[in-house]
Amino acid sequence: MDTLQFFLRWFHVIAGIVWIGHLYFFNFVNVPLQGALDEAGKKAVNPKLMPRALWWFRWGAMLTFLTGLLLFSLVYMHAAGAWGPNALFSTEEGLTDRAAWILLGMLLGTIMWFNVWFIIWPAQKRLLSGQVPAEEMAAVRRRAALASRANTYLSGPMLVGMLGAGHMSGGFGLGALLAWSALALVAVWLAIFHSGRVGTSV
Repeated sequence: MDTLQFFLRWFHVIAGIVWIGHLYFFNFVNVPLQGALDEAGKKAVNPKLMPRALWWFRWGAMLTFLTGLLLFSLVYMHAAGAWGPNALFSTEEGLTDRAAWILLGMLLGTIMWFNVWFIIWPAQKRLLSGQVPAEEMAAVRRRAALASRANTYLSGPMLVGMLGAGHMSGGFGLGALLAWSALALVAVWLAIFHSGRVGTSV
């Protein structure tokens, strides 16, 4: 069981790097680029760039989501060969701090996964395949961009919950969880705010 948990944790982290790495690429690099391109430039660049990037993006999200569910089941819902909440998840006093942290991470991660598969990817697929009428193009792009930007902001608190569950839950309650989540939101906001200004010269 320890070997299986290690493998799932490793796979979960690798898939998460692929997913969140592409999310940050889209929001910190590609958004400023797209804003600088005219329609002719977008037609030249996007068909070569976006399908490959979106493939890694969406499947990174799916594998992160699935391995996360399996890992949660093994760590928090299994003990001594039986299935059910264990002492890491709850005690006689109720939900543990560790469980609260991981559940926050899982909730935000699930919202992000939903946005990828049911908002961002369908919109981008329609745009790249030329299925969107010209009069609807701005609205479809805006919907995908809003979901992607929401995911970028959610990624900060999501990672706080995921990492904090195993490293900061001892003696750290709801107040610490909210404080670290707020700091993570500020860090993401600063990255977005400066994304159009950094890296413009060698």
